[in-house]
Amino acid sequence: MKLNRRSLLKQLGASAAASALLTPARATSETAGTAGLDGHASTSANNVAKFDKPIHLDRNENAYGASEKAITAIQQSASRVSHYQDGNVLENTLASHHSDRSGKGDWLRPEQIVVGCGSSDILRMAAYAFLGTGKTLIQATPTCNLLLSYAKQNGTKVVEIPLRKDYAHDLDAMLQHTQGQDSGLVYICNPNTPTGTLTARNYLEALLPKFPPGFHLLIDEAYHEYAGGSGAYASFVDRPSENSRVIVSRTFSAAHGLAGARVGYAVMSAETAVVMTKASLPYALSQAGISAASASLSDPQHVQRCAKRNFDDRQEFMNQVNARMLRALDSHANFVCLNVMRPAAEITEHYAKNNFVLAPLIPSMPNYLRISLGTPEEMHEFWRVWDLLGSHPMSM
Repeated sequence: MKLNRRSLLKQLGASAAASALLTPARATSETAGTAGLDGHASTSANNVAKFDKPIHLDRNENAYGASEKAITAIQQSASRVSHYQDGNVLENTLASHHSDRSGKGDWLRPEQIVVGCGSSDILRMAAYAFLGTGKTLIQATPTCNLLLSYAKQNGTKVVEIPLRKDYAHDLDAMLQHTQGQDSGLVYICNPNTPTGTLTARNYLEALLPKFPPGFHLLIDEAYHEYAGGSGAYASFVDRPSENSRVIVSRTFSAAHGLAGARVGYAVMSAETAVVMTKASLPYALSQAGISAASASLSDPQHVQRCAKRNFDDRQEFMNQVNARMLRALDSHANFVCLNVMRPAAEITEHYAKNNFVLAPLIPSMPNYLRISLGTPEEMHEFWRVWDLLGSHPMSM
């Protein structure tokens, strides 16, 4: 069925049109000083966003920026730029932070934490510590392919397992493919990118102990802060597993708004950390990155506000999806996997002509695009450009 924009709006009524075009613009990091992250920015002509540069919805960033404490810490770190940084400072801060959150006392020790130049560096260390010729990487498809690229560079055998029909990781199939393999790594991105979907904690707990002892299990929680609303989700940092082969990676790039600072870390057993750090780069983190990450940990309210804003923005995105009778996967991240109801390459080309940069195509899901959530103004522009398509296939 095809429907043009005019008849669509007639059928859906003024409420859908108002939601798409007239929703009050909420504060960005630039306007937070006057409106506040919990408030709304003015919709007057003076505050209409001007997009003189391409709008990037291809990067899973925090649309509302970093904590003011983190920004101040970066500025203050400039006086120490002539000195090498001490990475142990961040490891100690992270250990204290997560021990407080665990409610189990001082269960996490600094020697259980490995820091890196973004979580991509953590994945690189894991690849060189636990993969190589004669070893196997088992991961989902589609998922984040950083670890896969590192694995292929060092001669690792790679096995890609399609997601289940509910877009969760197929742990049963992953387990089956470890049989007959001596050692390697199982990678689980949860919530997963590019789908934004969850693999339930009880499913993970039931299957992880069954993986052979030669395999380490890397659970990537890059989007952890956005997944807290689901009862099916529980972090392996905040609620640790007794499995000593579990490695949990985190990043400051998403909810903390520090993508440009390049800070990531992983939590694991002290014994595993010793192996991981053999592949670490000396002084990989900058003074500014360490200072910003430490300051951001001291401002949990900012992260909570950003997560709440993301929840609202994600819901508004789904409202627009439904208004246009499209489909999207149920997301637990700061992006949504949208079914564009036609070859996604056509949509990418259309948006490129209209000043947008969208994420790369998903080979195994040719009608889907991962759309990162930008500011409300950017998302209004996204839907305005969508409506330029005119008639489009719809879900019934």
